[in-house]
Amino acid sequence: MKLALIPAAMVLYLALIQPNHPAAMTWGALLAFPLELPAILCALIALGDGKAGRIFKAVLTAVMTVIVALKIADFVSFNALSRGFNPVADLPLIDAFVRLLAGSLGAALAALAVAGAVVLLVVVAALLWWAMGQWARFQPWRLRNFALPAVLAAGVAVAEIGHTMGGWTLPVSPPGAAFTARVGVERVVMIERSLSELKAFRAAVKEDPFAGTPGLLDRIDRDVLVVFVESYGRTSFDTPFFASAHRETLARYEAQLTGLGVSMQTGFLDAPTRGGQSWLTHATFSNGLWIDDQIRYGAALSSGRETLFHHAAKGGFRTAAVMPQITLDWPESARMGFEDILAAKDLGYNGLPFNWVTMPDQFTLAALDRLLRDGNDERHLFAQIALASSHAPWVPVPSIIAWDALGDGQVFNEIAASGDSPEVVWRDRDRVRAQYRLAVDYALSAVFEYAVLHAEDPPLLLVIGDHQAAEFVALDARSDVPIHVIGPEALVAALTDVAPYGGLLPDDAAGTMPMDALRDILLTAYSSDLRIGLSR
Repeated sequence: MKLALIPAAMVLYLALIQPNHPAAMTWGALLAFPLELPAILCALIALGDGKAGRIFKAVLTAVMTVIVALKIADFVSFNALSRGFNPVADLPLIDAFVRLLAGSLGAALAALAVAGAVVLLVVVAALLWWAMGQWARFQPWRLRNFALPAVLAAGVAVAEIGHTMGGWTLPVSPPGAAFTARVGVERVVMIERSLSELKAFRAAVKEDPFAGTPGLLDRIDRDVLVVFVESYGRTSFDTPFFASAHRETLARYEAQLTGLGVSMQTGFLDAPTRGGQSWLTHATFSNGLWIDDQIRYGAALSSGRETLFHHAAKGGFRTAAVMPQITLDWPESARMGFEDILAAKDLGYNGLPFNWVTMPDQFTLAALDRLLRDGNDERHLFAQIALASSHAPWVPVPSIIAWDALGDGQVFNEIAASGDSPEVVWRDRDRVRAQYRLAVDYALSAVFEYAVLHAEDPPLLLVIGDHQAAEFVALDARSDVPIHVIGPEALVAALTDVAPYGGLLPDDAAGTMPMDALRDILLTAYSSDLRIGLSR
């Protein structure tokens, strides 16, 4: 019994010091001392193995297992999205994460990963229960001998929890101390705050200065294409490893488009998300509201608010969404203002997928022309296109080929089946970054090749990064994304407020415009009779 106390204490110790942030995953984490540990051990000994002790063990095992799961979720979320896990807003992301695993690693490995996670938590709960039982049955002294250390340890832990909630302040934290209880308390505070913010957001949804306004977007005399480039962020301009390639590509296409008489301006936007969740950026753009989590996303969809695409439809445009990554039912799209929705199955691609990416961006853009810009509808098109080739896992990367050679996509089969698998590439972060650089370069080339293809009669192109890549890939923690406005000079100049820099390469010190301001700016800039003031 006494020999088992040491490994039992180590089980509790390791659970309590478990890091929830990648930066804390160091050997130094083992030197942290969890102040909850003496309080837990004293309480277990004091309560013993009777009815009260068993209830305490059951509750504490459940709580600690949940906190272990939250720490794992935090760790994954910080790696992928550069933020902690929100139990209210992020639960739907679990399904998306599993589907991403299945697309990148295969259904079998994804199923094994899910099963492994479940088994891990069951094992953790069993070990915690066993460890607490060892200490509950340890009764060398009377209860009063544990009263003082238990009170002191609990007092320090409670003070730290109170500090987390903003109620008290612990003047000096003991050096090397760890507070696992803080993770649980932070989630309680986060849930309360999220629900409060949701209430305020629902009120803001109803305040739309453009509701019922006629004649919107009447200054536009051609197709409008809003092209979101996956994982295209400011790191492409500021981080030397990426900028050395991407700036060269942008400069080459800037010169080419200038020679063809196409106007271009560029700026930066502050996106609502980093590392993933592209749909939040799409929704922020179209709704003119800051939508940075699933609860806001759902609230906006259910509100009946008119998006940019609703206004475009009322202005006489044919509205559409071209979404090559949509492979399942997308019922919420009916409330987004799109008349036509082209998902993966609708685009005519019969080639091999590029792991999770269903088809190359160049094929998506060709399908846009073939299916929506074929001249069979006299209305101008107002479309959202979400490109995907620069989405993880970034292997393999397609090549630009002649537009008339695309066919049904089988021309890409050889490259789609080439190179190392994601499992191999993702063992080395330097290789991941190198693949990301190539993938973004391909995506930019596809978009600007499309602009060159239509330079004689250019549509109004808004090329927008949907979010920065995860911080460990992008080497940049900011949420800035580029916006390139391309088309006839008069229409491009109308968005100088958003994209103040001529060409495709902005100034190094360029500021940002919040993404949620863009809808109202577009409606104002391209509507003849509006006098709504714009503000940065």
